Amino acid sequence: MIQKIKHLIGLDIKEEEYAYGNDPEHGYVSAQKIPDRWVKSTCGYCSVGCGMLLGVKGDRIVAVRGDEDHPVNEGDLCPKGLSEHHPLTSPDRAVSPLMKQPDGSFKAVDWDTAYGHMVDTIQSVQAKHGPQSFGVLSTGQLLTEEFYALGKLVQLGFGTTNYDGNTTLCMSSAVVGYKQSFGSDGPPGSYKGLATADVIFLIGANIADNHPILWHHIRKNPEYKLIVCDPRKTKTAMLADLFLPLKPRRDIDLLNGLIHLIIKNRKVDQNYIDNHTTGYEELCQHAAPFGLEVTALRTGLPEEKILETYEAIANGKKVFFGWTMGINHSTQGSDTVSLINTLALITGNIGRTGAAPMSITGQCNAMGSREFSFSSSPPGYRKFENETDRKELAELWNIDEGLMPTARGANYPEIIDGVLEGKIKALWVVATNPLVSFPDQARLKKALAKLEILIVQDGFHPTPTTQLADLVLPAAIWGEKDGCYTNSERRVSRANAAVPPPGLARSDFQICMDLAERLGKREWLFPGWTCSEDAFEEIRQVSKGRLCDYSGITIEKMGQGGIQWPCNAANPEGADSLYTDGVFKTDDGKARLLFTVSEELPEDVDNSYRLILNTGRTVEHWHTGTKTRNVALLNKLAPEAWVEVNPATATYFGITPHDRVSLVSRRGRVDDLLVRIAETIHPDHVFMPFHFAEKCINELTVAAFDPKSGEPNYKQCAVRLERFDR
Repeated sequence: MIQKIKHLIGLDIKEEEYAYGNDPEHGYVSAQKIPDRWVKSTCGYCSVGCGMLLGVKGDRIVAVRGDEDHPVNEGDLCPKGLSEHHPLTSPDRAVSPLMKQPDGSFKAVDWDTAYGHMVDTIQSVQAKHGPQSFGVLSTGQLLTEEFYALGKLVQLGFGTTNYDGNTTLCMSSAVVGYKQSFGSDGPPGSYKGLATADVIFLIGANIADNHPILWHHIRKNPEYKLIVCDPRKTKTAMLADLFLPLKPRRDIDLLNGLIHLIIKNRKVDQNYIDNHTTGYEELCQHAAPFGLEVTALRTGLPEEKILETYEAIANGKKVFFGWTMGINHSTQGSDTVSLINTLALITGNIGRTGAAPMSITGQCNAMGSREFSFSSSPPGYRKFENETDRKELAELWNIDEGLMPTARGANYPEIIDGVLEGKIKALWVVATNPLVSFPDQARLKKALAKLEILIVQDGFHPTPTTQLADLVLPAAIWGEKDGCYTNSERRVSRANAAVPPPGLARSDFQICMDLAERLGKREWLFPGWTCSEDAFEEIRQVSKGRLCDYSGITIEKMGQGGIQWPCNAANPEGADSLYTDGVFKTDDGKARLLFTVSEELPEDVDNSYRLILNTGRTVEHWHTGTKTRNVALLNKLAPEAWVEVNPATATYFGITPHDRVSLVSRRGRVDDLLVRIAETIHPDHVFMPFHFAEKCINELTVAAFDPKSGEPNYKQCAVRLERFDR
């Protein structure tokens, strides 16, 4: 696949051939495609964090190739990365501030007018309804410096705590699960673990489609056993040594069963448990009922497969536990993450390369958001409720401690609830597209219709969300601005501007500076700042001595393949693993052995809705398709949404290959879908990707959320199939 993409876009053509022409599709390659220079950067799609070289000709990026010197990808890129420069010149780029007119059309305005309208309206709303009547929804794709600036602007400048990111929709359960177990967020492992573990246990993670370059690391492993747990036989499951097709939501039962067997057969690391954990006696009592027969019955797995999994984990010297959205997208996601951590802890699989529980993050800079955005926690993995943490930040920022928030404000779904209830009257949406990504779209649209003003800041227009906006702010995107991203293994890498943004578009960092100026608070919030590097210097100070310590990171180190935090005097070259000394960020320094039991699905099937819908990604597209649906090559590879059904399901509903179908839930319907009939899906399930705005799967999904993290339960809702006749 990757070589085919390279061939189609000319990356396998030698540079000297450009002038003479040898393109397989068009017969020539224009000399205009020969880069004048190459700029090092980092991919702006998923959390893998691949190093890239951007080929620049004049003021355009004309080619992209993998950076062979970057340790994450060593020159490899997925189809999205290989074509990442194409969206920069999309005709759908937002190039001017736009204000909605009474007739529903948009009128281009200058920045001064846009800023004035935004600030005046927000301040008017807050004066009338209170500071918390303003809410902000951010993203996982800004640069870390932009997150840092935005957080200070929102929390201190505008004075509202109703601020969250769309990272809540994908990674907040991992955050809460880590905090419950270890006292802090932060993935303990690294990609090197995939290359060195003797057992790789992936649960709810389809890395072959969603994080394909990670297979590059597994491929380097000289000897490993790969176990994949998933209700659907994904591409990753097809590559596994052992595939566990468990029932939806029964991952908790499997984990409880494995813990039971490990305790029963005395395969625990008792020394580690005694010295570095608490709660073992309670865990033993909890695990006692989850014998092999019970586990097999609850999960739907054969006993021999459960035993094989247990034996691999129990006897493995280094076990890598990895997961993604299959775990997080659940009303029990947070507690499931803590249960995975418990399994790792009792077997001593933490604090060593190849031995760790590790969430594989979603977006390119979801980690940077978690560390420094000031949304779910104050910068540097601090706590709102901790007086010492608040005092430290107030002193670093030279502000009155009384101005620091003492509690987290509303999370993403709570912000939408607040809009629906009329408590939040103004909403600022930054680089995210909730009119495709948020569950139960009918409910969301009802909420947004109640706003007095909706401001959307994005690199693209129109999108489903910008079309509803009262004010659109055009933003620079990847390739057009400087800063850094932090990937899933805590590697901080440089993302460099190679070309200027189009039209009047400005970086999100500059927009924050300008708004602070409009509020009369720029020097107070951002003293002496003139560029993103000034923000990074402050981040180094704010993080010093914290778990996510950036104090030893320099722009030079970031540009040489990135560097993993903590990076400081003790770890000048970064750190591969966390908790190597067995000391955790809890009050007593010990990890918590936590547990839970599985609950029923958030929505029951019945005779009218007899199938369970599973949603996910495909390798060709990204999130709501704002960028990738503008790339002709990627659209050619995956031109439309589809629904995957089992042959038995197709027979029951009278569906044959090439039929068009509708999916219907209790909340809505999606019509005219291509059907794919495959044995890879269970007869009681269907699967559909979520990238296609015109066939929005979130018309169907249920508004059910993890009560601890606020993460939506995208993975299970009841649906039925219907034939669709044009």
